[in-house]
Amino acid sequence: MYMNRFLFIFLDGVGLGENNPEINPFALAKTPTLSALLEGKALLASSAPFFGAQASLLALDAGLGVAGLPQSATGQATLLTGINVPGRLGYHYGPKPNQPVANFLKGGTLFSQIRDAGLRAGFLNAYPPRYFDAIATGHRLYSAIPLAVTSAGLRLFTEQNLREGLALSADFTGQGWRDHLNINQIPVLSPREAGIRLASLGETYDFSFFEYWLSDYAGHRQDMAQAVELVELLDQVISSLVSQWDNDHGLIFVTSDHGNMEDLSTRRHTNNPVPALLIGSTRLREQFSVNLKALTDVAPAITRLLFDRFQLS
Repeated sequence: MYMNRFLFIFLDGVGLGENNPEINPFALAKTPTLSALLEGKALLASSAPFFGAQASLLALDAGLGVAGLPQSATGQATLLTGINVPGRLGYHYGPKPNQPVANFLKGGTLFSQIRDAGLRAGFLNAYPPRYFDAIATGHRLYSAIPLAVTSAGLRLFTEQNLREGLALSADFTGQGWRDHLNINQIPVLSPREAGIRLASLGETYDFSFFEYWLSDYAGHRQDMAQAVELVELLDQVISSLVSQWDNDHGLIFVTSDHGNMEDLSTRRHTNNPVPALLIGSTRLREQFSVNLKALTDVAPAITRLLFDRFQLS
């Protein structure tokens, strides 16, 4: 018996925007991999819904019926629980969880559900020593995803794990550890090597999760050059990831918590829908995308895919 693998690539602050290269880096960047997967389309609002030979693209509602702009903590908590967290609270909140949001993340998430089912769940990001020091001394609080991971009894990966090839840095390549953290012993991966490692790690777990938060930073900075660079890097990583991935026994899922980087005319988040990019076999994509319309639908779709169907190898 073979259970499906699920690789969740979370892009912080990426919505589906308009086809306007003056404000949307996804309309300006060169993305041959995404274009090939989407059969000539780009990651834009006008491209969804799409169902092709290898990939699907849907638009997900991130507002969830709550007034105001969607925020990171409530959006991520919703993705990880399937609960309309801003709806329960009556407001969007972020970036870091307040106590009411933290209660949802401690009460049961995808990580804890998958662990309790006897499956392997892994959070693939590595964190530098200063991060753990800041958490231990109370100078830093967990954001939503590491809070969910640690609350589920799973560990966060360290610098040593990154050196050993058991994790990835938040920028995929590790260059940021050298440039911004002055940790020069970390091997720097090419985008191709990062995609290959991501595929390899994704095959190690039943459910694996990678968080890419640089997109949200670029959006708040309204830095088009940086945003285009990030989009093109992502496209290169996905290229080698897809080349190594077993589509028949695994699904790659790319989504976000709210819009931001797709509209650099503003520093603020947006009310745009977020992408649900699915890469895998027609069978798995059809099964996963049933009634997939909003952030609340993501967690139930993942557990349905992982728990309900065993496939013969």
